[in-house]
Amino acid sequence: MSALDLTFVLGGARSGKSAFAERLAGQSGLPVTYVATAAVSDEPEMRARIAHHRASRPAHWQTVEVGRDLAGALHEAARDGHCVLVDCLPLWLAGWLCPPDDHPEGPANEAQWHDVVESLARTLVSLPGKIVIVSNEIGLGVIPMGSLTRRYVDELGRLNQRVAALAPQVRFVVAGLPMAVKG
Repeated sequence: MSALDLTFVLGGARSGKSAFAERLAGQSGLPVTYVATAAVSDEPEMRARIAHHRASRPAHWQTVEVGRDLAGALHEAARDGHCVLVDCLPLWLAGWLCPPDDHPEGPANEAQWHDVVESLARTLVSLPGKIVIVSNEIGLGVIPMGSLTRRYVDELGRLNQRVAALAPQVRFVVAGLPMAVKG
């Protein structure tokens, strides 16, 4: 088995992290599968964001829209000679902690979420091919007021730490400029 080829790209909102990750995937010269984690909603603003992301990707990239089963989607998409780009972990986390009202399972409790993160970690270290994962760094601001928001910030911070520990390469993007954090 070859060494893990995982690049973890972090940044703030509108930092250029997704554009940088897309450049990494495109410059790999490999076929790309884009794993989108955003849940399509009826909100016009979110629909516009998703449409913008779809339009910015090359037409020849395959897109997989994933719900809660990110580990399963990665397992299906990853293969030697291929690049998988996941954009982004915060929206995936939101699907677990703040699912739509009609979601049959509701929000994940701490034990469920822990198991999901462990499953993702086990999957990541076993994947073939090139993997690029995008996430927001949201822990640089003030402490949120509400308990759900504090839990979200805490869980995303822990998730980012877990993925960064596994990734041979970590990049932090600020104002469109990528900085090497690791590797």
